[in-house]
Order: sequence, then C-alpha cells, then structure tokens
Amino acid sequence: MGEHLLDRPVWSALATVHAGFSLGTARARRFRADISPFGAVPDEDDASLDELGKLVAATGGMVLAQVPPVVCPPGARQAMAAPALQMVYDGTAQAPRPDQGIRRLGEADAPAMEALAALTRPGPFAARTVLLGEYWGIKEEGRLVAMAGERLKQPGLTEVSGVCTHPDHRGRGWARDLCLLVTGRILARGEGAYLHVFADNTPAIALYHALGFRQRRPIHVAVLEPA
Repeated sequence: MGEHLLDRPVWSALATVHAGFSLGTARARRFRADISPFGAVPDEDDASLDELGKLVAATGGMVLAQVPPVVCPPGARQAMAAPALQMVYDGTAQAPRPDQGIRRLGEADAPAMEALAALTRPGPFAARTVLLGEYWGIKEEGRLVAMAGERLKQPGLTEVSGVCTHPDHRGRGWARDLCLLVTGRILARGEGAYLHVFADNTPAIALYHALGFRQRRPIHVAVLEPA
C-alpha cells in the first residue's frame, strides 16, 4: 500500500495544487521563499536526498514536515527538530458565533499578518503566505488581533493554519470562531480539513479536539540549513 497524501503533505501540495508556487526538481521541491519556507522530498532514496541537499545549498534553509523521519541530506545540517501531530476533521460542521467582526484578509493585510505570526508563532509564515488560500481575521481599532486560514492544499484536502491571537486579546474565543469558519468553508467545498500542531501545545490540541479534529499521525518537523 502506498503512502497517503497526508503522510508527506508538503510534497503532495507542491506536486499538485500548489505546483505553481514550487521550486526544484522531480526529486526535491520547496515553496518560493516569499510564500513559505517549507520543502519536501517524495522519499528518502539517495537520489532524492542528493537533490534536497543541492536545493538547500542553492536556496537556503527550509522546513520539512512529514510522517517518515526526516533524513538530513548531504550538504545540509539539521538545525532543529520537533515532534508534531497531524489532526483531521471528523466532526459536524459548526458555525462561529455571529457578530465577531470576522473579515476576509488579503494581500494588503500581509504585513500585519506576518507581524502577528512573528509575535505568536503559530508556524512558519512568510510575506505572501496569504496567497495559498483564504485567510480570515478580526481587527480592533484597525489592528489585526486574530487570524486563521488555509495553507497546504491537495486534491480534496485543505490545511487549516495560521491560527493565532494577539496575547492582549486572548480568552475571547476568537481562535475557536476563526477555526470554525475556515473549517466550515473547507467542508462546504466538499474537501477534508486537517491541521498540524506541535506536540507540546496542549491548549491548542485541546481546542482542536473540542472542535471535532482527531489525531491522524505523529509528524516529524525539522529545519535544514546549508552545511
């Protein structure tokens, strides 16, 4: 039996729906740096690892996220590794609370989105990550204080990502509302929703379980840099 699309979600996105944002070869690919720092290989064959090492050397550091353990390729070094969980939606679609001021975000909001992600660290976020899918947010006094959206996409699947709230505005249920909105819109398109969360982020895991997500597989996350 072959691997599931979600076993290597970055590779399956770059090889299908997000191919237009891809750099690399048939053996190793990555997103353009202004889109996302993620890269991937289809397997750990010597030829794939050789191409991955060349890609890291030529384009700089990248983040890998996959079910199989990450193998550091020649010409690169592993700067960080952390366990994460992949969760898939297995519940009944719910609507967010009304009148929360949720609005669609676009390219004009990108600097504010990048700044909020840098402050709250929901995961890698680049200047044009907003182009990967729909992003929604909440603003107070003109400042973006919470957001969530879509990142990796495969045929029939979309990742919920970028879920974060400014520390001064937490405890108001906005992460829940935004997750429900994004997940509901994914389901309305007839797609499956999934997400990734670091294994030690207990509050986020509890929230996702409450919303109807269940754990699918552990995920290995690693940062590779030129040696």
